[in-house]
Amino acid sequence: MVPLVLQPGRRTGEAKGPRDVTFSVRRAYAEAVHRAGGRLLALPPIDDRLDELDEVLGRIDGVLLHGGGDVEPARYGVSEVHPTVGGVDPVHDAVELAVVRAAIGRGIPVLAICRGHQVLNVALGGTLHQDLGEQGPAHRDCLHEVTVVPGTRLAGALGVGVAVGHSWHHQAIDRLGDGLVVSARAPDGTVEAVELPGSWVLGVQWHPEDTAATDPVNQRLFDGFVAACRR
Repeated sequence: MVPLVLQPGRRTGEAKGPRDVTFSVRRAYAEAVHRAGGRLLALPPIDDRLDELDEVLGRIDGVLLHGGGDVEPARYGVSEVHPTVGGVDPVHDAVELAVVRAAIGRGIPVLAICRGHQVLNVALGGTLHQDLGEQGPAHRDCLHEVTVVPGTRLAGALGVGVAVGHSWHHQAIDRLGDGLVVSARAPDGTVEAVELPGSWVLGVQWHPEDTAATDPVNQRLFDGFVAACRR
């Protein structure tokens, strides 16, 4: 059986062809999952039928959360919004938070990337740094080393102690969500990966899909995820 991976899509008005707002997923994610032997299915981000998500998740084998705009600060209990916060979409927040909580409840493997990594943390009660300030340029459209914690699920998936990731973010995890542990950090101490012990639930702050086609280490993350979905 080919593992089916569900990925909440994005609302966008930038796609060519359709005359209206479209739902989309980035091609690089689908290709990385495909190379690992899985198939990606897009979930339209519509929030008026979230009570049906548990039934939907009963038909798939894994969940992939991807990058995007910032999570609304109110979702993690913050009322004062930093001026750099942008790209907030309440519908994306509602759908992705509901999907990741339902997936964890069902024991479905989850791979959460960049914004998805932050959504995972918020879904479990954690908080975010709204802006990295002077650290920001070291994480915005650049390659940097990621030091992996030995013995973690991430270490087993990547097979190395130090990976190179492409980052594109200005926010990061502050307080960890319930049950999560840190499995990698950037050179400046920024949390680069978290996981939920006892489950195949893993979040990474960098974008492994950006380099997975040519970097076997980053592709291994998708390989390990799809293998867990197959099991």
